[in-house]
Amino acid sequence: MPEFDLDTFKKTWQEQEVQPKYDSAEIRAMLNKSSRNYVKYIFWISAAEFLVILSLTVYYTFLGNDSKSLLSILSKLGVKNSSALEYDVSHFYIILKSISIVMTAFFVVKFYRNYAKIKVESNLKKFILQIIDFKKTVNLFILANIALLVIFTGVLTGFIFYVLSEQQIHLSNSALAGFFIGLAFITGLSILLIWLYYRIVYGIIVRRLGKNLEELKKIDSVE
Repeated sequence: MPEFDLDTFKKTWQEQEVQPKYDSAEIRAMLNKSSRNYVKYIFWISAAEFLVILSLTVYYTFLGNDSKSLLSILSKLGVKNSSALEYDVSHFYIILKSISIVMTAFFVVKFYRNYAKIKVESNLKKFILQIIDFKKTVNLFILANIALLVIFTGVLTGFIFYVLSEQQIHLSNSALAGFFIGLAFITGLSILLIWLYYRIVYGIIVRRLGKNLEELKKIDSVE
């Protein structure tokens, strides 16, 4: 076992680089800047989502025909296809997509306004309140998307039964059970996928933002 040399140890310790020390003001400035960047990332992600939804809506409105899936379901339920029905289904989809675009656009604007409002040089308490408000907006955006899916599913179900009533089609109990089981499965799966998407894409950024928020609260309590 090598012999311990105190003089050598002291010399080595003195030659080591001294780690820089930051005061609370510098740490706060770094956390503020980092937090503002996280808010900016969420704004750009939501803006990209808006452009994707808008592009898909324009594509299917003028080039595609995504109403075929609903017409196929109606056909399996015994509904007779017609030009009037295709017209109604097409406009039904356009209305739903327009609502989705308007809602996403609203949150894009909301995220941008939150981002523009957050100033790195703001006083600490004001900055903390701005971050908390932004996190609430993100959570509201996620819940709004899930709520919109549930509402759309309800409206779609009502539309299907309206068409069945118009054509005086009465489904058997087994057909009704199969329809509602399938609807519940697809709706549940869609909600799960939406929740997972936002937990992965937004969740990572929001968690880091939350850590910054906790550190800022510690600094605020000390000051």
